[in-house]
Amino acid sequence: MQIAVLLYDRFTALDAIGPYETLGLIPGAEVVFVAERKGVHRTDKGSLGAVADATLGDVTEPDVIVVPGGPGQTALMEDGPVHEWLRAVDAGTTWTTSVCTGSLVLAAAGLLKGRRATSHWLALDQLPHYGAEPTGERVVFDGKYVTAAGVSSGIDMGLALAGRIAGDTLAQTIQLGIEYDPQPPYDAGAPDKAPAEVVAALRDHSRSILSGDRRRDQAPGEK
Repeated sequence: MQIAVLLYDRFTALDAIGPYETLGLIPGAEVVFVAERKGVHRTDKGSLGAVADATLGDVTEPDVIVVPGGPGQTALMEDGPVHEWLRAVDAGTTWTTSVCTGSLVLAAAGLLKGRRATSHWLALDQLPHYGAEPTGERVVFDGKYVTAAGVSSGIDMGLALAGRIAGDTLAQTIQLGIEYDPQPPYDAGAPDKAPAEVVAALRDHSRSILSGDRRRDQAPGEK
């Protein structure tokens, strides 16, 4: 089973690494990082890079594709090589998946029309522009299409998909192996739980994040 994780400049690290760590532990799974060009692709923070060992043309029949999100996603919204590749390989995939704003790339490629999907909560309102039905759920299955909400939800998506592929026991074994037992110090992981001032600050700051502005690396309140 070949799992292709799409890379591009300024993707969000955990969007790609969460599914890599979970799905990559399924027996017989081969994970390949694929991009328009081989080599290092820097994350949104710039200090971390991931290596694509294959080009789009090298990976033609993956069983699973994973499209991560990140500020660089905005450069992939126009039709081009990535959309063409997604449509071509989607014809033969068993599962087509995304994390965070990666769902916008799938939607822009025409793969989520008429389907329920999720994304980062700040980007949900963009899905209807591409014919998708937005939902605030953390992980959404609609046929073979699986979309996850923001960043950390890619771990949940990977575990849920591992259960579908290899059974609940194996998925639970993976969960135990990576010791995924979230006990966050704050209950602020969703906009309906976080303090209003936190939601407002992030919403204001993320206008630059979602537009790909270089100021994305600043924390709310920084100059």
